[in-house]
Amino acid sequence: MNECRQSEDLGVRILTLQKSFVQSPNSSPGKSLKEALLCAQSEERLTVGVYESAKIMTEDPDSVSFCVLAMDEEFECDIALQIHFTLIQSFCFDNDISIVRVSDMQRMVEIVGDKAEQFEDAHCVLITNPADGSWEDPALEKLHLFCEESRRLNDWVPEISLPER
Repeated sequence: MNECRQSEDLGVRILTLQKSFVQSPNSSPGKSLKEALLCAQSEERLTVGVYESAKIMTEDPDSVSFCVLAMDEEFECDIALQIHFTLIQSFCFDNDISIVRVSDMQRMVEIVGDKAEQFEDAHCVLITNPADGSWEDPALEKLHLFCEESRRLNDWVPEISLPER
């Protein structure tokens, strides 16, 4: 009986997760991530780079709202980068920071970079909270819900595909 109830609860959670992105026809976790990144960038709340992100996390972990880890072909061969990712993930778990993974770092650079400034290390991108605390971003709220539901399904660092141009 208890197993049946758990299965039923899991089905409700999956439907809730799907509804949050189905309610608006053009919504997806990838589109919400892109929107959240662009919003944070326009408000200067974006930190790009493993070392820059580690510095922010160490100095003021409460200011971090969301973390994106971007992988590329370099990731598989770079043991130091893998260790950094493991430490960042652990830090995010310990500090209740939502975290996702994307598999296309070049696409991430296209979204958060501009022509005058190309990012060499976009393996880690943080979205920080605004200083005044009076802000809400619907795309970021959807991502937090997505991460929460993913964790309930034991997917601790869900992978999101960024939309094409």
